[in-house]
Amino acid sequence: MAGRPYSSFFLLFSLLLLITFSHIAEVSGAKLRASDCKPKCTYRCSATSHKKPCMFFCLKCCSKCLCVPPGTYGNKQVCPCYNNWKTKEGAPKCP
Repeated sequence: MAGRPYSSFFLLFSLLLLITFSHIAEVSGAKLRASDCKPKCTYRCSATSHKKPCMFFCLKCCSKCLCVPPGTYGNKQVCPCYNNWKTKEGAPKCP
């Protein structure tokens, strides 16, 4: 009986740790599956008036990098591949 409170505490601690790490992975732009690209890019491009080109390049970048930065603008440092992919002219390729 004496070991039971410790096992309950350990189980609770493990659960809280798991929840914390899953939230950190989600916020930090963790690797996506290819099927996650369309909804992430739809949100990423929702604030622009140039939706077609934004979606085209966002989907292309997401399929290569398996990451889309959070929000509708900026935050590219969260996804280094997405951030560092450039056009021939040196401009950012990913929206």
